[in-house]
Amino acid sequence: MAEDRRYHLIDALRGLALLNMLLYHFLYDVNVVYARAPDWYLRPGVHVWQQLICCTFILIAGFSFPWGRRHNLRRGLTLLACGTAITGVTMLVLPSEAIRFGILSFMGCAVLLTLPFEKLLGKLPAWAGLLLSALLFCLFRYVESGALGIGPFTLTLPAALYRCRILAPLGFPDPLFRSSDYFPMLPWYFLFLCGWNLSRLFFRSAALQRAARVKIPFLSPVGRHTLPVYLLHQPILMGLCIILFK
Repeated sequence: MAEDRRYHLIDALRGLALLNMLLYHFLYDVNVVYARAPDWYLRPGVHVWQQLICCTFILIAGFSFPWGRRHNLRRGLTLLACGTAITGVTMLVLPSEAIRFGILSFMGCAVLLTLPFEKLLGKLPAWAGLLLSALLFCLFRYVESGALGIGPFTLTLPAALYRCRILAPLGFPDPLFRSSDYFPMLPWYFLFLCGWNLSRLFFRSAALQRAARVKIPFLSPVGRHTLPVYLLHQPILMGLCIILFK
């Protein structure tokens, strides 16, 4: 996207999420990996903070999908390859904190899944697609725990779904499945589609597009380099922890 046509505000939101992620992961390494406060993740607000960061990344990933239609195949394969590499490295270096089907693996699969179905999905009006995607996200929100539904209207899913290890990427982890960063296709793909439908509404408004071209100092440039920062930040943070805690 040309510089004068780039939506810098979206970059800024991605940059803000990236900085939050760096701080969150540093505190996670200090408190959980180095056991300075093992119950840190269970404290009020910490899980909400983590979910807000991830939801921002996933929404923006879906929102950005229409921008790079010519490059989405390469983008999806790159994200999936990076996610697979992170899985392999963490399983070798830090098995107790191994990442299996983390957010990069999910995003790669979400991009690749959307490619062949974009025209079909586009037949639904954007507002209806947004509402339906949000509803399905809420319905499947706790599918990894065996539940389907909202509030009191909840069904318990068959236990057989959670006995097959290969179904973990879909959202049906077996009892022995462990991952320190787990984003299965259900329910998160529906949040990705929320972002995609939001972009369809966004491109109908010239006023929103003009507002989104406003460049935010520091945050906008940071948000343009999310993937390399994501790949490099944990080794750097762990190295910093080694220095601090010997």
